[in-house]
Amino acid sequence: MRSIDLSVVTWRKSSYSNSDGGACVEVSDDFAAIIPVRDSKVPHGPVLVFPTTGWASFVSAVRGGQLGD
Repeated sequence: MRSIDLSVVTWRKSSYSNSDGGACVEVSDDFAAIIPVRDSKVPHGPVLVFPTTGWASFVSAVRGGQLGD
């Protein structure tokens, strides 16, 4: 597996994160084939990396209300 340099990634807060500082998910659009995702409260913590197509399917399911509470 090849290493990904995340030290210069531009992060943006997900529009689905709440505004009171909790449940904040940040994503990066800096890569064509992958989407890095992290918890904004732990910026130097672990990062999950998803294939772009898998992330797009997940976002569509969230928007469509297909995921339970």
